[in-house]
Order: sequence, then structure tokens, then C-alpha cells
Amino acid sequence: MKKLTAFRTLAGQTAEGFLAGLLISLGGAVFLACILPDQPYAKYIGALLFSMALLVICMRGYALYTGKIGLIYEAHKKEDISLLLLCLLGNVLATAAFGYLIGWVFPNLKAAALGLCNGKLEQGFGFGLLRAVLCGVLVYLSVDIYRNNGKNVLGIVFCIPAFILSGYEHSIADMFYFACAGVATWQSFVYILMILIGNSLGGLLIPTLRLIRPKEKGHGVEKKADAVPCTAEKTAETEETKENQTL
Repeated sequence: MKKLTAFRTLAGQTAEGFLAGLLISLGGAVFLACILPDQPYAKYIGALLFSMALLVICMRGYALYTGKIGLIYEAHKKEDISLLLLCLLGNVLATAAFGYLIGWVFPNLKAAALGLCNGKLEQGFGFGLLRAVLCGVLVYLSVDIYRNNGKNVLGIVFCIPAFILSGYEHSIADMFYFACAGVATWQSFVYILMILIGNSLGGLLIPTLRLIRPKEKGHGVEKKADAVPCTAEKTAETEETKENQTL
């Protein structure tokens, strides 16, 4: 029974990653359609529509590696790391499958993806790594704002188009673009691996800085001191209410 439960957990996390990869693929396809040569200003619409992929991922709780890596400090047991890797596996499988499929069905999108991928490989690995780190920071911020501010979508709506229009590199989206373009070389594999590392470093940057940030002394004491009068007031109000009800 335990083995069956463990298998369902592993399969479920991979499936959640696959669904997230599917949404990234759909968002990437829309973006490719918006950067065709005859639509020079449509890329702004494409960047906004791409953000809908992450919005749905957050709302449905799907597992996107670049969104989860920054949360590893909150849960970093062996099982959590295993689930993160399974999430990445699902992302890879989905972007590879749907990237190839979309490139086969839509030749114009394949041509757009090919031009995009050639530009990525020509920019150099150092520039790509820096762009990946900056992308990781923005993706972390978008997820963090959503999780810790009452599911506020503003972080997603602004941060995701910001990294796309800035030319920053997102590893899972790049997997889709390279698969759609039909580019499968050692150079492309190494490039995507480097982007994945950069996204991870960027996603961990802010949480790491938060860990070394000095804590404010006396802050908790003040809160406790303030809590006593509030409790006393509530008790007095409750007793008064009961007395009024009795009367």
C-alpha cells in the first residue's frame, strides 16, 4: 500500500509538471505567432498572453520548475528535492512533445522558432547565463507575490512580460522553442542546461538574501506587549455583551 501511494505521488508530480509544460508550450506558441515579420508590434500582445500560462499554472497549482526552485528553502527534504526533479522531468517531456508537434503542424511557427533559437545561440553563453539569472529573479517575484499577497496576479501580469520583452531567458520556454524549431544539437543541449542553471540561481537569489538579512530585535516583544491590552479589551467587550444579553 505504501509503495502504491509513493508511486501515485511520484506519478502525480510528474503529471503536474507535464501540465505546466503544456501551458508553457501553448504560451510559447502564441508568442511565436506574435513575432512573425509582418506583425512588428504584436510581440507586446504576445508577451502579455504568455503570462497567462503562468497565471493558470499558479491558479491550478501545477508544477513549473522555475516557479518552484525558489521555494526550496521552505521545504528541502529529500522527498521535496525528488519531487522538484520529477516536476522538471514533466516540464521537459511536455515541452519536447508539444514543441515538436506544434512545429510539425504549423510551419510558420517553426520558422519563427528557428530564427529565435539561432539568435539565442549566437548571443554567447555568458550573456545567456546573465539573462537566465535575471529571468529567474522575475519569475520568483511573480510567484512570491501571488502566494503571499492573497493570490495577487499583478506580479505575474507585469513580471512575465517584463522578462520576455527584456530578452531574458526562460529554460522551460527555451525547451519548447528548440523543440518547435527542430534544433537538437549538443550546443543546444548545453545552452539549455546553462539557462536552467541560471534560472535556478536567479530563483534562489532573493530567498538567499532574505536568509542572511538581520532580524529586527524587540519586534516580537512589542507585538506581545500590544497583544495583552487587545485581549483584555476583547474580554471586557465579551463580558459586557453577555451582560447586555442577560439583561
